[in-house]
Amino acid sequence: MFSDSPIIRRKSTRINVGSVPIGDGAPIAVQSMTNTPTTDVAATVDQINRIQAVGGEIVRVSVPTMEAAEAFKQIKQQVSVPLVADIHFDYRIALKVAEYGVDCLRINPGNIGNMERVRSVVDCAKDKNIPIRIGVNGGSLEKDIQEKYTEPTAEALVESAMRHVDILDKLNFDQFKVSVKASDVFLAVGAYRLLASKIEQPLHLGITEAGGFRSGAVKSAVGLGMLLAEGIGDTIRISLAADPVEEIKVGFDILKSLRIRSRGINFIACPSCSRQEFDVISTVNALEERVEDILTPMDVSIIGCVVNGPGEAEVSDLGLTGARNMSGFYLDGQRQRERLANNDLVDQLEKKIRAKAAALDEKNRIAVTQVAK
Repeated sequence: MFSDSPIIRRKSTRINVGSVPIGDGAPIAVQSMTNTPTTDVAATVDQINRIQAVGGEIVRVSVPTMEAAEAFKQIKQQVSVPLVADIHFDYRIALKVAEYGVDCLRINPGNIGNMERVRSVVDCAKDKNIPIRIGVNGGSLEKDIQEKYTEPTAEALVESAMRHVDILDKLNFDQFKVSVKASDVFLAVGAYRLLASKIEQPLHLGITEAGGFRSGAVKSAVGLGMLLAEGIGDTIRISLAADPVEEIKVGFDILKSLRIRSRGINFIACPSCSRQEFDVISTVNALEERVEDILTPMDVSIIGCVVNGPGEAEVSDLGLTGARNMSGFYLDGQRQRERLANNDLVDQLEKKIRAKAAALDEKNRIAVTQVAK
């Protein structure tokens, strides 16, 4: 198992999105957003449940109309994960979803009309203990800011964000988080760094409109990885032109790679070469698909030869070192007498991974019980 992350988190205040704490050292939450029509209640509920099943801790739902707000009421009644309502311009929609039990409002105060309207939303949020997310996007800056800077810059994004922050400050409301997203990695990173030096509220990280599954995952890993490694960020959303379920998986993979959060199997596998004694690629791909339901943190090394295999296996919960016909098997870093037949590795490893996960879960259960006593 890997050790705790050496990263020192930026100090931030705490808000709660439903049952999920954000900021002030709380685990970095991984969230996604539905892409079904919100008015299609059944499809949206199904997608939310699938997002939650792979670890999604917060789900954002677009609520552009009053009809969508009525659908949101039904959706909220059928799911257990905290929901954020994404609202633009119409303050009445914010008031309506607040009535229906929303866990967070994604609404920019400066875009919903006069101060009376803003105050009505903030007063409602105070009364119902609902946090707000200010969300600035490099593609939709205010007209005067666009004219001032001529193009999106880190300073432009932060100036826009601070306008909304100032409104909430004047209304004595501090239960909010902020995002300053852009599709350009360096623009987003620069904006978050600048914003992190100006406010203490939690920061929601994302590289917006990052692209398709592969390119978007890479851009998000690079951009968010830079920020997270500096201790910046309290919750993340990976924006992919793909199934939202994949956004959650990539998000946890990024956190896992930085040793920030450990969830599920961390596979350590060689890229394969002519030394491999079995098909490493197909073995790992098959196993990842079969055991993605396992949430227990553990390291599993699958190496195709004896050059790097033993070294990786000795620091893993389970390890496989390739050899002709029968490969070496390690448990808790110790070489076992048992060897695994190369023609049936996937089935054998799946059984051993599940057995190890069950043993770790039981160990953790006993430890928790003893602490409680």
